[in-house]
Amino acid sequence: MIPVLLGVAFLVFTLMYITPGDPAKVILGDSATEESVAELREQMGLNDSFIVRLYRYISGVFFKFDFGNSYQTGKSVLEELLQRFPATVKLAALSALVSVIVGVTLGIVSAVKQYSFFDNICSAIGIIGVALPNFWLGMMLVLLFSVKLKWFPASGTYGLKYWVLPSVTLGLISAANIMRTTRSCMLEVIRQDYIVTARAKGQSEIVIIVKHALKNAMIPIVTIVGIQFGHLLGGSVLVETVFSIPGIGRYMIDAIKARDYPIVQGGVLFLSACFSFVNLGVDILYSFLDPRMKSMFDNKKKGQGKIFKSKKGVESVG
Repeated sequence: MIPVLLGVAFLVFTLMYITPGDPAKVILGDSATEESVAELREQMGLNDSFIVRLYRYISGVFFKFDFGNSYQTGKSVLEELLQRFPATVKLAALSALVSVIVGVTLGIVSAVKQYSFFDNICSAIGIIGVALPNFWLGMMLVLLFSVKLKWFPASGTYGLKYWVLPSVTLGLISAANIMRTTRSCMLEVIRQDYIVTARAKGQSEIVIIVKHALKNAMIPIVTIVGIQFGHLLGGSVLVETVFSIPGIGRYMIDAIKARDYPIVQGGVLFLSACFSFVNLGVDILYSFLDPRMKSMFDNKKKGQGKIFKSKKGVESVG
């Protein structure tokens, strides 16, 4: 995780460094004199070299957990991100719930009914879902369910019904990837010998699919769900803007317009850290889903399976 976050910090700082625009002029306005702009640039450290500014930023973030202060408001970026983080997590969690329910269900049924009409429809939906931009789908849902039918509000976070359209917008996009992964994993599992044995014993089809097939296909599914949850955190940037949700995404969009570099850098790094922790949680969850991984880890702790090399170069397994 540490090398990943260091790489993200370096990339986002470099991109902000080469981005056209002067934050000092944005803060003071177009009527500011050159002397006042130069003085403010000196106070903000913008006249320092790239290496000096990069070192100051990375050391502040990783050793002091200081993401800097906003150019516009002067407030701590980390405090502002933590204040808006619950809205982003709520949107991502509700979207993940929609994507898992829709994606796993359609993937299972599509695998069980392989090459059927329903399977073809689900495959087409999966391809379309992967190709659709989430902000475009959000605007289409607003036009249909808010403007035309007036079933759901178009913006705001004042109740559960306000979260329906944003959650469906992000959830349907992720459900397409989950559906395709679930279908391929289920097709591989239901052809195994133990599934044929379970059917020969007279077990019901629901028990075979849920208890035997789905359980053994869960690791790839959990992997793609974890990855999609990370994408939902990042994908909420545009969706929060479309539906006026006061989360990190909308906060970053406003900062980009105002050339408020500390907010953009801090927001990207914060979301990257969340993505890394989600992947870490998925890796830990593997040991609960597959007992073989847990036993392999225990064997390594006991020293079993280690490879020893003698002076003559002959390897032996201990």
